[in-house]
Amino acid sequence: MKKSLHHRLFFEEIMMRIAKLSENSPGKWGKMNAAQMLRHCDLVLQIALKKIDIPKINPFLEAIGALTKKEMQIFNNGIPRNMPTFQKLIVNFECDFNESKEGLLKTLEEYWFAYENNNLPGSHALFGSMKEKDWGFLEYKHLDHHLKQFKV
Repeated sequence: MKKSLHHRLFFEEIMMRIAKLSENSPGKWGKMNAAQMLRHCDLVLQIALKKIDIPKINPFLEAIGALTKKEMQIFNNGIPRNMPTFQKLIVNFECDFNESKEGLLKTLEEYWFAYENNNLPGSHALFGSMKEKDWGFLEYKHLDHHLKQFKV
């Protein structure tokens, strides 16, 4: 079974892994500290909640995004390290660890509510057409990627 944020067992797993993080958890790669990573993950989830709007991108990049989505689903592989992200999602400023952690946990609960109420968007600027299963799979993969970055 592929892990998905829409399966309560894996949703709880993500919540427990977030709880294990500390302000001083060392990152294995990248430039973000733990607080910045939590804030980044919060922002990414807000796309699914329609709170952050990502601008349309070049059709060539959108085609690559759609292929990447398919490849990840077929091979169940993770997100590559240091992958470029949308400007709005880059967190290169200081963040309060506890605020960032509480914010992400709250956004995760909002996400679960949106999922239960069939209120997730039908498309994504990078990945194109999105079904409910796509959101659950990709959001889990994104959170898993960054939690592994901080060894949890």
